Amino acid sequence: MAAAGAHRPGPLKQQNKAHKGGKHSGSSHRRAGGRVPVKAQPRRRLRDLSRVDRRHQALQLRRQRKEAVLAEKRSLGSRDGPPHLVVVVLLHSRAAAHGPLRLLQSQDSAVVRADEGGAGAFALLCPRLKQRWRFVTAQAGDLHTVLDLAKVADSLLFILDPVDGWDSMGEHCLSCLFAQGLPSYALAVPGGTDLPPKKRIDARKKLAKAIEKRFPEAKLFPLNTEQESSLLLRHLSTQKQRHLAFRDRRAHLLAFAAEFVPGQESDLVGTLKVSGFVRGQTLSVNSLVHIVGHGDFQVSQVDAPPDPLSLNPRVVKGQKKSQDMEVQDDSVNGADEMEEDVKVLMKADPSKQESLQSEVVPDPMEGEQTWPTEEELQEAEDSLKANRRVVKVPKGTSKYQAAWIVDDGEEGSEKDDDEDEGDDIDDLMEEAVSQEGESSEEEPGDEESETMTVSECLRDDQYDEKMEEDEQMLERYKQERMDEMFPDEVDTPRDVPARVRFQKYRGLKSFRTSPWDPKENLPRDYARIFQFQDFSRTRKHLFRQIEKEETEGASVGWYVTLHVCNVPVSVMESFKEGKPLVLFSLLAHEQKMSVLNFLVRRHPSNTEPVRAKEELIFHCGFRRFRASPLFSQHTSADKHKLERFLRPDAALVVTVYAPITFPPASVLLFKQRSNGMHDLIATGSLLSVDPDRIVIKRLVLSGHPFKIFTKTAVVRYMFFNRDDVMWFKPVELRTKWGRRGHIKEPLGTHGHMKCHFDGQLKSQDTVLLNLYKRVFPKWTYDPHVPEPVPWVRSESALPEQEVEME
Repeated sequence: MAAAGAHRPGPLKQQNKAHKGGKHSGSSHRRAGGRVPVKAQPRRRLRDLSRVDRRHQALQLRRQRKEAVLAEKRSLGSRDGPPHLVVVVLLHSRAAAHGPLRLLQSQDSAVVRADEGGAGAFALLCPRLKQRWRFVTAQAGDLHTVLDLAKVADSLLFILDPVDGWDSMGEHCLSCLFAQGLPSYALAVPGGTDLPPKKRIDARKKLAKAIEKRFPEAKLFPLNTEQESSLLLRHLSTQKQRHLAFRDRRAHLLAFAAEFVPGQESDLVGTLKVSGFVRGQTLSVNSLVHIVGHGDFQVSQVDAPPDPLSLNPRVVKGQKKSQDMEVQDDSVNGADEMEEDVKVLMKADPSKQESLQSEVVPDPMEGEQTWPTEEELQEAEDSLKANRRVVKVPKGTSKYQAAWIVDDGEEGSEKDDDEDEGDDIDDLMEEAVSQEGESSEEEPGDEESETMTVSECLRDDQYDEKMEEDEQMLERYKQERMDEMFPDEVDTPRDVPARVRFQKYRGLKSFRTSPWDPKENLPRDYARIFQFQDFSRTRKHLFRQIEKEETEGASVGWYVTLHVCNVPVSVMESFKEGKPLVLFSLLAHEQKMSVLNFLVRRHPSNTEPVRAKEELIFHCGFRRFRASPLFSQHTSADKHKLERFLRPDAALVVTVYAPITFPPASVLLFKQRSNGMHDLIATGSLLSVDPDRIVIKRLVLSGHPFKIFTKTAVVRYMFFNRDDVMWFKPVELRTKWGRRGHIKEPLGTHGHMKCHFDGQLKSQDTVLLNLYKRVFPKWTYDPHVPEPVPWVRSESALPEQEVEME
């Protein structure tokens, strides 16, 4: 009875979906059999960390960063690190460095030592504070000196005028320093005590208001007493250091002393012994060094002389103890100190030393597959002789004039082919006859004729020489159209067929999506440069080696002497004149030439037009050179349109041939005036080292609708002969009002053509045809940059800034 009364499911029982195994994470892990992807493992570990562990991990990272900052701050200027290098920059013509520096030298228990690293340079040693500083004054108005010293300075000390702050020269220096990269700085205002108290307060308020724009959150340090100078020194030693990326990854030093040893072959080239403190990274003897403003050189040896700025100097027998607290002049006995107790740290290994080769020596026969045989050479010579003919010409006729005279048998065959060139030939013949003083209507007799052998190929070679004049005329036309709204538009020449004038150009269906092979029709200069298979990967690998691997060489803070080989004597002469001598070690491949692309923006102070391919002066990182760049648009596409002028409203890419430099690196562009002064025209940074970046020059040919129908129109003035219309027939047309179309057929023989569009044209519309050509920079790289003429100072720049803020 119990079994008979059991519940049985009916036809409406709920049917649940079957379990789909294999689509959840547990099933996938079972199918993987324990295999875990390499990249998934660290993410899984991060997920497995508890909340407390993640908090501890963040705390440890924060503590490590803080300890690294404190260690860097303590090592700078200490016994184990290099002296704290402070560059004094005068921003006003009335500002003087003698008074402030005298106050800094008057510190208690401090030792002052002069050095030969520049006029007015001195070192300040304070054993009680276990600190040492080196002060170098930048010459007022010398832009190269200010920029070179700022490349290696730990801190900049700006000396302001108590009333006006800075003048036009100071404004120019500040613009260049901010663009290059500003290290840690301090603002000092000496003087102002002679002003009445009320005017002194007003001047200080005006100055504080003026520096808000340039130096936000900056503090002004008065510098009139010893106590104020002590506060300034404490601020310089304890403030947070600002890093410049291009110098932190390279070893660099500022010369403390230098000695030139002439070579055996010539007195103009020799070995330069440069002594200084290593900064940045470990200095290897096998790497190349770059002397700023002079070029790349090899190092043969590194010595370790005694430290001239030691906080705990060794006591030498016979040396007076009273010299500890006196001012010592190292420029007198610097050479003697370099010679005594000198230890050779390392010598260059020829097998590991970097080469100075900067260019690839191209082989002209590298692309040749075959070599002509003697039979082929003889056949070519016979064909050249067969093309020669004997004609009768007037006496005194040159070979060029005789080449244009047509025989009776050739006159009929060439009449149809040379219709367009008939006028040119007539002009040439009339010019030749007029030069000889003969009348064009007279027929020369048989007795006035002579026989001459002329080559057929002479015509084309001599005729091509006239094309250079046409190109120069075209350049002048472009300069006249400089200020037009549409700079890409050009006039179709009437004396040269358009298919000949624009034979290097092509049409594109779409500038953005149409393909363009980057290896197509490369110039000969591309055979001289180096190219990376993957530049970003090489850069990351190189920087990873710098961060992780220990490089053998002179460590940071060591006082060393570098033996730089094959240095011209002009380097030593500039050092004796008071110019700073700055050395940077080069990373791998940084001496080799390639194509560099800079992303720049025009400086607001420059208002004159800057044309592409004009010679400009580049300050790229630690390098200075001259080159003629190309300007192009900065887009994410694979093709970039050429800009003929440096636009003030957009960032552009500047392309030049230059030595390889690994970014990040700042760049400053200067233009030299006729009087020798350098004007800052643009600032930016290094974008990439990429020879495959395609820069496209666009030309726009314009025509006007002559007869307008529903969707067709007769267009004229774009071409002037029938053959040009047929040649450019495949290229798509567009109008300024947005219509698109194509050429259907030519009409007549004077360049009229019937065109079909996607809509009816307006009578005031203009028909355009776009042509494109890839362009390359010119090889105009010159590492020697002339010294700029000192800047002519004008009145204070503060009233202008006050007007801008209001």
